[in-house]
Amino acid sequence: MVLWWIGNAVLLLVVLPVVIALLNRVLAAVERIRWAADDILAGGVELAGALDPVPSMLATTDATVAQVSAGAVRYAGSVAVLLPPKEGAH
Repeated sequence: MVLWWIGNAVLLLVVLPVVIALLNRVLAAVERIRWAADDILAGGVELAGALDPVPSMLATTDATVAQVSAGAVRYAGSVAVLLPPKEGAH
């Protein structure tokens, strides 16, 4: 019977505080995850609102790509004229 009381005392004085401390750490981590998830959700909603003009922007993409391509070809041609030919090039 004495061992039973010693076991109960060890449980109350050692094991229970350790369990409570570990549970507190887990719950604190869960709260940080919840706050981060709320921030992510708020940012996602804000981002979704900023995507409304994207379809109209994509309608002009082909023309923009063609303009950039023409400019890049002109630039590369000018650079090719300025640079000496590579040795060993045929």
